[in-house]
Amino acid sequence: MRINERRSLWRRVRPYLTVFDPPLMAVLMMLLATSLITLYSASIGIPGKIEDQVRNIAMSVFVMWVVANVTPQMMMRIAVPAYAVTVLLLVAVALFGTIKLGARRWLHIGVIDIQPSEFAKIAVPLMLAWFFQQQQGHLRWHSYAIGAVLLVVPTALIMRQPDLGTSLLVVAAGFCVIYLAGLPWKALLALIVAGACSMPIAWSLLHDYQRERVMTLIDPTADPLGKGFHIIQSVIAIGSGGTMGKGWTKGTQAHLEFIPERTTDFIFSVYSEEFGLAGNLFLLLLYLLLIGRGLMITANAPNFFTRLLAGATTMIFFTYAFVNMGMVSGILPVVGVPLPFMSYGGTALLTLGLASGILMSIQRHRKLVQT
Repeated sequence: MRINERRSLWRRVRPYLTVFDPPLMAVLMMLLATSLITLYSASIGIPGKIEDQVRNIAMSVFVMWVVANVTPQMMMRIAVPAYAVTVLLLVAVALFGTIKLGARRWLHIGVIDIQPSEFAKIAVPLMLAWFFQQQQGHLRWHSYAIGAVLLVVPTALIMRQPDLGTSLLVVAAGFCVIYLAGLPWKALLALIVAGACSMPIAWSLLHDYQRERVMTLIDPTADPLGKGFHIIQSVIAIGSGGTMGKGWTKGTQAHLEFIPERTTDFIFSVYSEEFGLAGNLFLLLLYLLLIGRGLMITANAPNFFTRLLAGATTMIFFTYAFVNMGMVSGILPVVGVPLPFMSYGGTALLTLGLASGILMSIQRHRKLVQT
């Protein structure tokens, strides 16, 4: 009887312990292992970084496990409250937020400071997926207009802080939902033309430091010891890695402290210098596998809501990687976007863990949703 009871208990507990999607989890573990190897080299002389990152990874995996156990039906129920709370927190930041490094992005609650804009990366696509699920079958032009308003409101509040990097991620994920919901190609073409025509207005609305970043991108040598220093040193580090790299812990640009933020936003420069083109190709392969698995889960999603949400979540991974690699390579302006699952940091890693958990939940519950 005891053996049967133990088997019965295991059968009840097993579904909650085996929630991780094996292909997705394998790619994530390889990325996180690569992150720790690179961070060890980048943080030489900075005590505590590895220990903190291991703790961040553990918290991220725990969040991933919790979210993977949440059904898509429950996600639909919390979509509206999550969006409403996020917008209220962003308004509170605008009114009472804490200013750090010239930006009002944090809200002091109790003994901690939280950054509500991070919640928007998930809350906005979740809300849009819920909205278009409700509109399925009778989508009209006004449905996309309402969806655009739902996207613009939190984005405008985030840009006001200002936080261009996070606003780009929110816009990318939100627009992905609107596009996958069936946005007509004529409307998409009109948006592209309108965006091109509004560039002068957008330029006038940028903050001075944001304009300086764009000008630095165009010609970093105009101020090589000032605003262009970061990009110049980052490009030097990437190029000096050559084909096979200088070897682990042997990168000179990082260890001589020429690379700024070498454990966070510019960790790709450290990685490129030490592992070269071969290492970069391996890292790109991992990101392609991550995005490819996300697209497979999107294609196999059982209903409209899960398909939209999975597509937006996959777009988050793509935008993170594309923008970060582009900015440290001198192709895009520096906007403060970390390299996913590679850069040091707790908040971004928790957000990525939450996004991964959403994909795993959709994959795990696809048969349940269909029935």
